[in-house]
Amino acid sequence: MNNEIKDILTAVQEGRMTIEDAVLEIRKAPYEDIGYAKPDTHRRLRQGAAEVIYGAGKTTEQIRGIVSVMLEQRQSPILITRVSSEAAEELKSGIDMKYYPEARLCIVGQMPEKSGLGKILVATGGTSDIPVAEEAAVTAEFYGNEVVRLYDVGVAGLHRLLGHLDELMSASVVIAIAGMEGALASVIGGLVDCPVIAVPTSVGYGASFEGLSALLSMMNSCAAGVSVVNIDNGFGAGFLANRINHMEAR
Repeated sequence: MNNEIKDILTAVQEGRMTIEDAVLEIRKAPYEDIGYAKPDTHRRLRQGAAEVIYGAGKTTEQIRGIVSVMLEQRQSPILITRVSSEAAEELKSGIDMKYYPEARLCIVGQMPEKSGLGKILVATGGTSDIPVAEEAAVTAEFYGNEVVRLYDVGVAGLHRLLGHLDELMSASVVIAIAGMEGALASVIGGLVDCPVIAVPTSVGYGASFEGLSALLSMMNSCAAGVSVVNIDNGFGAGFLANRINHMEAR
């Protein structure tokens, strides 16, 4: 919130915005009711980031309508999560956007310049975890972070992870993504001096209980400094990593 209001006040100070336009920007209705949705038009002012559209369960017309309202309110760029390839093809008609199929994300508008304090490293236990990892990585990039990808470095072959200690040690945040028993987060947590965000995935055999086993393992990590988001929640991890990587001295 503070950064957004500072930008408005700076624009007034530099003559790029009139006082009247600044007042209008701040006094806009906090949301717009379009019947099936109420887009939060003040979220960027409150939280420094515009509302994200969760695509799963919405029709393409509903998504298109929400995007239209957000663009009218100058809420760009826009992130749309959990979009199937079929829905993305439909949305491309009438919306200028880029689709990331592995991450199942759509981005309307341009990616911002890199502005984070350091690098966010996204590591996976296996190749099967990459869809969740890409959701996290592209989300972090959407918010202006430099992302390093380190895939298929699980504990079944620990030497693969240890061969990348330089990248691990130089990261400002690590997102550790794994299914099965979810041990990767604990191992990384014991190596680095930065926050580790653990993401359990629903990858694994029957006793993994669709990610519950990895979730409990990560929550019981003996390494300090490891936090955990929900199963398959790559977006949540990418968003949190962005917050950490953009912390300012207050």
